[in-house]
Amino acid sequence: MTATAAPPVPGAARRRHPARGRSLWLLVLLGVLGAIAAASVTVGSREVEWSDVLAALTGSAEGFDQAAVAKRIPRTLLALLAGAALAVSGAVMQGVTRNPLADPGILGVNMGASLAVASGIAYFGLASATGFVWVAIAGAGATSVFVYVIGSLGRGGASPLKLALAGAATSAALASSISAVVLPRGDIAEGVRSWQIGGVGGATFDGITQVLPFLAAGLAVALLSARGLNLLALGDDLAAGLGERVAVTRTTAAFGAVVLCGATTAVTGPIGFVGLVVPHVCRLLVGVDHRWLLPFSALGGAALLTAADVMGRIVARPGEIDVGIVTALIGGPFFIYIVRRQKVRDL
Repeated sequence: MTATAAPPVPGAARRRHPARGRSLWLLVLLGVLGAIAAASVTVGSREVEWSDVLAALTGSAEGFDQAAVAKRIPRTLLALLAGAALAVSGAVMQGVTRNPLADPGILGVNMGASLAVASGIAYFGLASATGFVWVAIAGAGATSVFVYVIGSLGRGGASPLKLALAGAATSAALASSISAVVLPRGDIAEGVRSWQIGGVGGATFDGITQVLPFLAAGLAVALLSARGLNLLALGDDLAAGLGERVAVTRTTAAFGAVVLCGATTAVTGPIGFVGLVVPHVCRLLVGVDHRWLLPFSALGGAALLTAADVMGRIVARPGEIDVGIVTALIGGPFFIYIVRRQKVRDL
């Protein structure tokens, strides 16, 4: 597969990012994540006291503030889970394709999951969260294969630019298809359009419980693929020479990423750029070793998406801006920066 120059080998990354430094960054990231989660529970259209938070946690919420906190708790939990899943999915996709521009949104994977869910609702009466997840994973997987095949055509194979262009074109086509599916159905059009923006405002413990096994399975597959992704970074030929089954490793890791992306999209709608921004930032902290990069990406993604949700509640009080819009405002400039940073001949 032809792509950008391979990143430094994991051994070199370990020398530049010793375990002590990584442990320190881990503690810092955990502290930041805890502070953001606390802010997510207490900050919104109106701020609440910690006594109201404790009352909501013990199930004795009676007042308006306590009821608001009771609704924010599953919202915060979903933001943490969705952010972690999208960031790990993006990191795995970048490792599998050796493409610095890889992201579930940029490659059209989110939109493929969205079209599958919209079609299931419109044509098959799909209503359960579990049903959404299965259909979304199937749509995400089919789109991933399609984009990779299209991006691999012609000379040079699957270069970053070709994959990004194939993903953008596919995403645009799928978005138009969603409109074609939904517009004739006035009974579902408003709900699907609202869901398609991407957000965590409608989170419930029941929905989280139904999607949690899929997220856990996808995360486990991704983490178990970390060593294989390190070898893939050295190039397919060298990885095969070291005894790695390249096709199996790439397929397994991609499956984990698709499950994470599809399951998340099923409950939050398509949220972009988390899987692009977070892995790049985490590489600056811990290097390219996926055994560290994936866990750090999970924590960083959880922090970013939850912070974006809090920001969306603050800037438009007493209303709110959906988290999908906030992440687009953050990720769009970052995407331009990544593109400009790469040499044109490498893309």
